[in-house]
Amino acid sequence: MANDLFNSFMTGPDENGRFGDFGGRFVSETLMPLILELQAEYDKAKTDDSFWAEMDDLWEHYVGRPSPLYHAERLTEELGGAKIYMKRDELNHTGAHKINNVLGQIILARRMGKKRIIAETGAGQHGVATATVCAKFGLKCVVYMGAHDVERQAPNVFRMRLLGAEIIPVTSGRGTLKDAMNDALRDWVTNVRDTFYCIGTVAGPHPYPAMVRDFQSIIGKEVRTQMERAEGRLPDTLIAAIGGGSNAMGLFYPFLDDKEVNIIGVEAGGKGVNAKMEHCASLTGGRPGVLHGNRTYLLQDDDGQILEGFSISAGLDYPGIGPEHAWLHDIGRAKYVSITDVEALAAFQKCCELEGIIPALEPSHALAHVLKIAPTLPKDHIICMNMCGRGDKDIFTVAKALGFEMGEFA
Repeated sequence: MANDLFNSFMTGPDENGRFGDFGGRFVSETLMPLILELQAEYDKAKTDDSFWAEMDDLWEHYVGRPSPLYHAERLTEELGGAKIYMKRDELNHTGAHKINNVLGQIILARRMGKKRIIAETGAGQHGVATATVCAKFGLKCVVYMGAHDVERQAPNVFRMRLLGAEIIPVTSGRGTLKDAMNDALRDWVTNVRDTFYCIGTVAGPHPYPAMVRDFQSIIGKEVRTQMERAEGRLPDTLIAAIGGGSNAMGLFYPFLDDKEVNIIGVEAGGKGVNAKMEHCASLTGGRPGVLHGNRTYLLQDDDGQILEGFSISAGLDYPGIGPEHAWLHDIGRAKYVSITDVEALAAFQKCCELEGIIPALEPSHALAHVLKIAPTLPKDHIICMNMCGRGDKDIFTVAKALGFEMGEFA
């Protein structure tokens, strides 16, 4: 790690919540006191040993951390190149990385005396994690979810309802993650006294991008320790899928100052990065603008209107990206690529067949890029990808995409 903080990639954001030209706090006057209150509470928590002791206890005994670092032997042998490891965060309680961050935010909410928790969700994993932790602590939970995502993520909708959450389908726009986040922000403005907004990704107004990153960085911290134990050194390449980018930022952040480690984020290429915007690759096919309280790369038209993205993966179906990713892209510390739906589906099937792991469609995008580059790399090259979610939530979507009716398997 770099000793000179002035030369470190890990010092952001600045006092204004900026990562270079990105980030910030673009919110209404009504929300500003809530944002400042949250920032003050988190600033206190960061140096409070009792806060981290509670987090560590829950991560271990409730979430099941540390998650394993798994050598994908058959996949490595099949591809004939780099050695492939998977960080198995899909084995967390609730089946994804989302609970790492939710625990932190809801502990903060309890410290602030907030009894009502609201959240947005796309694939449903953040909603499930929020509903789960609210159930544990006896808090009211309201989850905003795009109507389109409610339909394609039915298993997670039912899980949230079993956990006691109120699900509010959002019909505005295309009924996906962007629209759910819009309505959640409107709710927060309306219910300022007792409500805490638990954001699921490294986006939104400051301090959310840095706060969510800090909670998710448990992923990368564990990988450093586990990789040293397994290989005696750090990985050569890190790969993770990106919607807003929390699982990726969690893996990448503890390695930012290790310049010998290549970092690759994988965006949702949908039907292909094209002029029709049938994708969600905001870094590949977008440009800077402001959405949901921060400045970042967005899919937008010439007038600055936000365009509807497209992806088979509900969790990656967002027309923007976290501001720290935008900064890492612009300064060249990380590389960002896109993977199409077709490529992600092929990787999904390959992982099932060779490793006995059913991945979510989100990390299937990261795995698809692994399948592309691993054969081109030497056998002593080590790749670590984040298997950030399990695929039981996606089986209906995958079956439909592959031309099957679920009744055919009865």
